[in-house]
Amino acid sequence: MKTLLIKTHEVWLEMLMAAFMSQSENKQVLFHFSEILFRHFTWIENEMIVHGEAYDYDRDMIPIKVERLSEILQHTIKHLNEIDLQLLSSPDKALSHRISSDIRYMREVLGKMKDENVNSAFDMRRTFPGVPLSQEATDALTIFLFEESYKEYELIMIYNYLKAHSKDAYMNRIFEILIEESFFHLKSFGDMMAKMGILAVPRIVHKELYQVTDVVDFLSKGIDEELAAKEECKKLSRAVARDSRELESFFDFINNQENYHISLMKEALVHYTKEHHG
Repeated sequence: MKTLLIKTHEVWLEMLMAAFMSQSENKQVLFHFSEILFRHFTWIENEMIVHGEAYDYDRDMIPIKVERLSEILQHTIKHLNEIDLQLLSSPDKALSHRISSDIRYMREVLGKMKDENVNSAFDMRRTFPGVPLSQEATDALTIFLFEESYKEYELIMIYNYLKAHSKDAYMNRIFEILIEESFFHLKSFGDMMAKMGILAVPRIVHKELYQVTDVVDFLSKGIDEELAAKEECKKLSRAVARDSRELESFFDFINNQENYHISLMKEALVHYTKEHHG
């Protein structure tokens, strides 16, 4: 089951990266498939928890630099086949049948998907389509996208782990919202990275970050980190303001979303403290 979890984690990210690369009608299909694979990941994780199996979110590196979309799709189909074989050892036959059925359909669609050149996602040109950014704004945007795409992936993994190990419906509702919001941000930043030729897979999250032992401390520090993220968004908005009203407006939009995240985390902190510390 541990191997199955790792392989599903990897193919989910691989599918997500393929969606970022695509600039055609393939993109939305690949996004949908990545969402399904993430659900598979959480279901397998739940099975491991139910059966008392130890696990973490370690995975192998995921090479994604390709010239054609078909190249990464060939790798993805191969990895889906490996998962299908691993499912034979799963104790939950209903779950295995569901995942296997999804995989069969994905393989069929991916095998017929229209090919496209995706080299522009990796050419390091660091220009944003239709927006003549200054060197200062380009550098600020580049650093922000690398840092924040990793942060959003990290948050998805942390909140998912906390949700998987919590039976508190109040906390899980908040964790689910924060996961969905981080997915939206990750998708937005990943698309921007591909458009600028700097697409990269987020680095592996260390288990010390998501295997949280002190939830109160985690939430308190998380609120401070969200406040810091707001400041980074404000700085970036100011940096691009002279060159692009479109980008300035987008980062103001992201910044304002962080306000609600902070509010939710404060709610979670009050609730958890009351429930567990009287």
